[in-house]
Amino acid sequence: MPDIQLGAYNLRSHGAKVVKFHKHDWIILVFLAIMDIILNVIEPYHRFVGEYMMTDLRYPMKSNTVPFWAVPLIAVVLPIFIIISIYFKKRNVYDLHNAILGLLFSVLITAVLTDAIKDGVGRPRPDFFWRCFPDGNARYDNFTTSVICHGEKSVIKEGHKSFPSGHSSWSFAGLGFLSWYLAGKIRVFDKRGHAAKLCIVLLPLLCAALIAISRVDDYWHHWQDVFAGGSLGLVVSSVCYLQFFPPPYDADGWGPHAYFRVLAEALNTAASTTTNTPNMTRPAEMHTIHIALDGQNPYASRDSSPMFNVIEAGAAAGARRQ
Repeated sequence: MPDIQLGAYNLRSHGAKVVKFHKHDWIILVFLAIMDIILNVIEPYHRFVGEYMMTDLRYPMKSNTVPFWAVPLIAVVLPIFIIISIYFKKRNVYDLHNAILGLLFSVLITAVLTDAIKDGVGRPRPDFFWRCFPDGNARYDNFTTSVICHGEKSVIKEGHKSFPSGHSSWSFAGLGFLSWYLAGKIRVFDKRGHAAKLCIVLLPLLCAALIAISRVDDYWHHWQDVFAGGSLGLVVSSVCYLQFFPPPYDADGWGPHAYFRVLAEALNTAASTTTNTPNMTRPAEMHTIHIALDGQNPYASRDSSPMFNVIEAGAAAGARRQ
């Protein structure tokens, strides 16, 4: 049986095929992006804000410690850069494509959910008083005690988007996915006790947590907003990662489901071809699958992975049919 190598599935040889196979997924991504734009344009629900509620909404208005434009760079561009860097080492287009696709799904699904909840809840931000009354002169309805805002409309609109935190959800969606991805690539759960690997995996989560904390420090969000946003992003990133990759503790956790499926099909095809070849010698000979693994023996025997056991079973069945 010919050796099956990771490098056999690179961007040049299989890139167009992989993208074409997932064309509907890319269309859905565009649809999600359009939905998020619409959710940001529409007016959020203006929750009742009374005079006696202003006690907790008088925090000063501050600029963002982490600007809005920096969040996509940290949560999306940085993970993509790392994923591409790993591709140049592994040369596995299935890993490259599915990692980027999963990351974008994680971020965009989180963004749509976050902005939809923001518009539906309409919770005022901690600095709502100064958004509503920028000159400090408060005006309330004499009957309902509801606020009568005279601030800038765009600022007031943004003031009704406290729950959940978009910075927090985006950060944990992107960097949470990156943590999952790195855990699989460096095989953090290989039972060898390398705590340094765990530190690498937790570093993106620490970065996301610091971004989330800054939202409370800047008085743009209540702590509940940050907790809910971070939890939402982390859950979505976990679901999206496991959609494309096995869990990091799995024997095949270093690669995407799609790669192992294609590899199994290639090996089964090769086994079928060998079975139909006359004068085949040593039909029961054990086949070794060559897969490069960093820091480990570059050759994995048939017992190294449950997936390979299935492949070997198919090859053995073919040999018995001779």
